[in-house]
Amino acid sequence: MFNTNRERNNTIYWILGLLLLSILLLLWLARYLSASFKPIAKVQLSELVTEATQGLYHIQYSDLHLNVLTGMASLSDVQIIPDTAVYRKLVGKALAPNNLYTIKLKTLAIRHFHPLRYLRYKKLNIDQILFENPDVTMVNKQLDFNETNRPVTGKTPYNYISRYLKEFRVKQIDLKNIRFKYVNNNLPVPQTDSVSRLNISLEDWLIDSAAASDSRRLHYLKDIRLNLHDYTYATPDSMYHIRLEQLGFQGSTGRLSVSRFSVAPRYSEMEFGKVAGYARDRYHIEMNDINLNGIDLPLYIRRQELYAKEMNIANGGVEVFNNNSLEKKTEPKTGKYPHQLLQQLPAQLSVRKLNISNVDLSYSEYDQTSRQKGRITFEKTSGTLTNITNASRIKAKDRYLLADFNTLLMGQGALHVKFKFDLAARDGAFEYSGRLGAIDGRALNRITRPLGMVHIKHADIKSLDFDIRANDHLATGSMDFAYENLAVALLKREEGQERLVRQGLLSILANAMVINPSNPNEEGVFITAPIRHERKPERSFFNFIWRSLFQGIKYSIGVTPEKEREVKAKIARFEKIKTDRDKRRAAKGQR
Repeated sequence: MFNTNRERNNTIYWILGLLLLSILLLLWLARYLSASFKPIAKVQLSELVTEATQGLYHIQYSDLHLNVLTGMASLSDVQIIPDTAVYRKLVGKALAPNNLYTIKLKTLAIRHFHPLRYLRYKKLNIDQILFENPDVTMVNKQLDFNETNRPVTGKTPYNYISRYLKEFRVKQIDLKNIRFKYVNNNLPVPQTDSVSRLNISLEDWLIDSAAASDSRRLHYLKDIRLNLHDYTYATPDSMYHIRLEQLGFQGSTGRLSVSRFSVAPRYSEMEFGKVAGYARDRYHIEMNDINLNGIDLPLYIRRQELYAKEMNIANGGVEVFNNNSLEKKTEPKTGKYPHQLLQQLPAQLSVRKLNISNVDLSYSEYDQTSRQKGRITFEKTSGTLTNITNASRIKAKDRYLLADFNTLLMGQGALHVKFKFDLAARDGAFEYSGRLGAIDGRALNRITRPLGMVHIKHADIKSLDFDIRANDHLATGSMDFAYENLAVALLKREEGQERLVRQGLLSILANAMVINPSNPNEEGVFITAPIRHERKPERSFFNFIWRSLFQGIKYSIGVTPEKEREVKAKIARFEKIKTDRDKRRAAKGQR
């Protein structure tokens, strides 16, 4: 028994010894292969990058760590740098790209590069290349020769690597936590923007004899994915913070999605204009769901032009506020309608169709006379905009941006409104028309009291139709306003009073002499109100629309300039009679 156990132990020792020897041999072989393969890889990697980019880029690194046994490698202190002299030569030959990249990072990891496959078949297959915390700078200069289809030279990246490899394939290229800087060299003074916490994944990058003709690939890639977390940008005037909670993009589908986008003012409503130094519109935008579909990624890469077939915005709100008690800026706002600002964007943008769903809109003003804030709201707004563009080639085919919305005015009255913006008009021409359904007129007091100094006591609004054409200076059109049982009180603010008080005599005269209690009247005569409202140059787009419609409403109920002058003359006579009576009473008292 003892001898048997001893023989068994000797056998185990021999097996363990052989395993240990094998491991040592494998480690030695891996070290030998790595040492032998390392200088080859270093030379061929540098030559590969240089030749594949026609000498435009070269790679630098301090050390190459290589383990042939595990198929792992890493580069330290990596820099991928463009050669500006080569770039200038390529520009002269009309072969240069629009974008130049500079990439710097501490470590570049290569995982599972299958060395035996390379040695046997001259195929370099890598499972993953990982860029951790890279600094990426992209400089864009749009070159005219890239706007036309240049004749193909016949050279593909495969031609540059074919003497080393039959195939070069990377399943996944991951750039994690990128610090990205974009330099726009298309302006008189270059502009720079930057983001951080950006992640990019490039899927299945293949260079072989057939990849160049594969229409399913973009720059030899099967797909591109981009993800950005918690991006915050302070506008140059320091008045707003623009925030993106999460942005995702997939190249194969051309879909970009944004969850929770906001344009947040840095100051409260009343402080905003004071900090700006004048009565400036304050915007507050919150959107929870935004996505773009059908993005033309090659067009964006080549020219930084964003083209999308469809955009969807849902579940959010837009608030506009202006403190009109502040000094008005003498600089006119002419040329700053929404469709005019679109034309002034430095980059080209085209969205064929924009769908809006469940968005609340509001416009507010703080009035200097009433010292109160008036607010008009458009709740649960849904609709579409088509042909949103500043691209000349698209405007040449269709020059109109169309908008069609359904909303609830003050959360009650169903309102259908259409806009037609002329994208090529020098005077900012646009049209708008709409129809408001039945609503209790008292709901409008939130805006008529502070901004019109009119309190609606009661009014049964049946419908309101309007059709207006406008430009930078003038709005003209007509309004059909059908209502019953209208009665109002005219208001004023007395010194020392924080609230508005009723002007009793003027209100009586207005209801008795001016206000049409119904339209049509008892005889069945219907008043169609003409609209002709001149825009004050310092007034905003929203203010212009509101004032134009308010003029139509005033004319519809009988408050015309002639009637206002007539009422004021009667009040002046009444005031004179009252003053004369008081004087007679005072003289009689003295006697």
